[in-house]
Amino acid sequence: MLSIVSIVFGALIGSFLNVCILRLPKEESIITPGSHCPHCKNPIKFYDNVPLISYVLLRGRCRYCKRPISFQYPLIEGFTALSSFLLMTKFGPSLSYLFYFSFVAALIVITVIDLYIQEIPAVISVPGVGAGLLASLVLPQTTFVQSLSGALIGAGSLYLVAKVYYLLTGREGMGLGDADLLAMIGAFLGWKAVILTILLGSLAGSITGIVVIILKRKDFKYAIPFGPFLALGAVISLFYGEGLITWYLQLNR
Repeated sequence: MLSIVSIVFGALIGSFLNVCILRLPKEESIITPGSHCPHCKNPIKFYDNVPLISYVLLRGRCRYCKRPISFQYPLIEGFTALSSFLLMTKFGPSLSYLFYFSFVAALIVITVIDLYIQEIPAVISVPGVGAGLLASLVLPQTTFVQSLSGALIGAGSLYLVAKVYYLLTGREGMGLGDADLLAMIGAFLGWKAVILTILLGSLAGSITGIVVIILKRKDFKYAIPFGPFLALGAVISLFYGEGLITWYLQLNR
């Protein structure tokens, strides 16, 4: 029953995340107006706004104007539902589940927006730092000192890299939004997970960047958003961080 509840809850939140992804870059309210077709502007009835199910029943098209509905909508709803289920499996019905689900939901929004406009919304990442610090006061997974050091190391490390890159090349290579994001990750997961997140994100970003550059025949100045790879590294660290760190330490004894 908890698994079913977590999936349904995740899908519902995923529907709301789609609203955030669409409206935050435009600096529009995420509360009003209600959900509507982006093409014909007709309000979406409640029975056409059931996560995942409505998309299938409507065959991916608006009921009124018949224009296609972006596949992003069921994709985000499905991924959020899966995330909720996995977190419920890991933490059970607890405050830890709620906090880390909120964390993953924020990462989903940040990832998609960064992919679209190569900008990380500070309205999520900056308050997220405070939320992570407050969470550390009540969650058993991390302490306040670990959370604070994680935020400082996360923000400071990327800020330093960005400044060094600019001094060496005269070009902006990494936005400060990435530093804000890593500060949020550090606040939620602690300093050890921040280091692991940087390593995993850099590895995934480097491999993906090389492939994209080769396929698109670009040079190494081609801009690729780093936020999604940091988010990927953070999710891996959340689920498997302790095991990976233990494995690495044993490997180097």
